Amino acid sequence: MQVLQVQLEVGPDPAEVGRARRWARSRLAGSGIGDDEPLAETLVLLISELVTNAVVHTGCPAVLRMLFAAEGGVRVEVADASDRPPRPRHAEGDDTNGRGLELVDGLADRWGWQPEGAGKSIWCEVDRDPAAPSPGPGHGAGHGSGHVPGAGPGTSVTPGRVRC
Repeated sequence: MQVLQVQLEVGPDPAEVGRARRWARSRLAGSGIGDDEPLAETLVLLISELVTNAVVHTGCPAVLRMLFAAEGGVRVEVADASDRPPRPRHAEGDDTNGRGLELVDGLADRWGWQPEGAGKSIWCEVDRDPAAPSPGPGHGAGHGSGHVPGAGPGTSVTPGRVRC
């Protein structure tokens, strides 16, 4: 199956999260998903959470990928250098972290993780509302999805530096 895929290398600096959001907004607009669509806001928030997890918890560069399916769905993948599988974490009341993947679980239609090279990739997919206009010509067929073993509700990346 073919999809339109774009990717961005993200440096190991938390300031890169803002750059990733700006880049994602421009790519979404270029794919026909307008800034004013709820889908765009949801995807930018998901990207922000996944890139933050990768950069903050590994201290290494990461790769952000967006895959646009012909029917309008979008898959976001963030690959990092850590081979540690996500482990469940639960934020309490005033905790300032530990909610990222709970947000992903609540906003994405599907999400999971898989080994990639020496590290891993965390992914999520958001389906486009069938009533919304589809992206224009040039987008490939849909991307396969499904549950990846080891992922589930409340799963979060455990802090800890890895060798880049």
